[in-house]
Amino acid sequence: MDKNLTVLSVHPPGERSASLPACVEESLSVDSFAGKIEVRWAPDEAVTALGQLSFFVDFLKQADLFEPFVERAPLAYASPNAPQARDVLGTLVLAILGGAKRYAHVNWLRHDGVNPDLLGMSRVCSDDSVRAAIKRMDEEAAEAWLRSSLDYVVRPLLGEPWILDIDTTVKPVYGRQQGAVVGYNPLKRGRPSQVIHSYEMSTTRLMIDCEVEAGNRSHSKYGLPGLEAVLDGLRPEERPTLVRGDRGYGTERVMSALEARDQEYLFKLPMRSRVKALVQKMASRQGWASAGQGWEAAAAELRLDGWARKRKVLVLRRRVGDRKPSLPRPDPDQLQLAFAEIVVSNRDRYEYAVLVTSMTAEPLTIAQLYRDRADSENAFDELKNQWGWGGFVTRDFKRTRIMVRLNAVVYNWWSLFVRMLDPECRREAKTSRPLMMQGVARATRHGRQTTLLLTVAHSASGGLRAAFAQTCRFLRDVQNAPQLTAQERWCRILGYAMRKYLHGRAPRPPPQPLPA
Repeated sequence: MDKNLTVLSVHPPGERSASLPACVEESLSVDSFAGKIEVRWAPDEAVTALGQLSFFVDFLKQADLFEPFVERAPLAYASPNAPQARDVLGTLVLAILGGAKRYAHVNWLRHDGVNPDLLGMSRVCSDDSVRAAIKRMDEEAAEAWLRSSLDYVVRPLLGEPWILDIDTTVKPVYGRQQGAVVGYNPLKRGRPSQVIHSYEMSTTRLMIDCEVEAGNRSHSKYGLPGLEAVLDGLRPEERPTLVRGDRGYGTERVMSALEARDQEYLFKLPMRSRVKALVQKMASRQGWASAGQGWEAAAAELRLDGWARKRKVLVLRRRVGDRKPSLPRPDPDQLQLAFAEIVVSNRDRYEYAVLVTSMTAEPLTIAQLYRDRADSENAFDELKNQWGWGGFVTRDFKRTRIMVRLNAVVYNWWSLFVRMLDPECRREAKTSRPLMMQGVARATRHGRQTTLLLTVAHSASGGLRAAFAQTCRFLRDVQNAPQLTAQERWCRILGYAMRKYLHGRAPRPPPQPLPA
């Protein structure tokens, strides 16, 4: 047998990494339609594509957010060759701000020669170092650290009337991760997923807390311990005026827990047999009251299987005809609450929704309060699709939980900074990042003075410069008031950012000083 046979490959080889020659020329002459130009390589220049991020760093420093965040992190190294905690956390914060959704995405920060220095970092850590650092943290200590960071930002606002929105977000996963279980997944049925139970301060769109569970733990009973922890951690004057959620939270276990705390609630009921029977019974009833936006409302009492007693429900209906309803819809992309449709007769067709509540307000007020919940759905959608809630997946559950809360912390910081620049409009990340973050900047140093040469190509950058100037003047006034404590400075900044929500006044610091 001939041993010198040639083995033929069935599949052609893929693209190979060719060894490119090393660059020996520092400049090249290039011909163009504008004439000959000279091209020079400057790999050591301090440049960045996120030039306007320097204003955000100024906000973090004057508000005393980043420095205590680093000092309280449960991350310490014994080896002199290990990265510093400030470098690891600064790398994560910059990556999340830049829109990273995977650990590998942090490597693009290695080409940023400006922003890491502004955060006081000595270097940008690799994705492997970041993964190892989060794995090194103790989970209970990391949970307490991140919860205190979320609480520090939101707590001064809780003295105002506010609504607590609760929601469940499905996070599909595509590997053998811990907690990747097939559960409720309306968009990708049969796909393993994880579930995020989140608690948000309505209107402000600030996150109070969030928890990650396995994919088959999306039921409201698994988010109830987190809800109880949020409510029990507040003083009576800080508790929300209303707890609001979708149809998954109208259960006996959740409502009885809220009733035991004298907490008002508003939930939607799913269209099941008992609820449909009530709708059919109410269809022929007279005296429906106006509930706004073409809806009519009628109050009733209902006791479902598993409920300990009867509860007040509000039946809403809206006529659905062949013609389009003349309803105001200023934004076609705004999320609309989906209601089940029930045909009452051959002539009249209505869509119905049934709400269960402990409120004693008028039907118009209750209906409008639930319609306002669509604004909170936008925040949950933003965190999942525009921030890192849908990414940063690892095999172990601990790092996933830490990264979800860390994303919420950075999200709160950026949301308040954006409100400082534009208090009239709530901008999401897909619009605020290109407008308020991106811009080519080159750092020049002469003596002890560092100058950023900033070029922004956004069409709305002209009007933004005035907002940056006004915000910088305000931060300088706060900086020049050394008699203020860290908590008082934060309340001043928070009042400036939420001046539309607070009507121009600053919130009062909590009686018990929060940990800085």
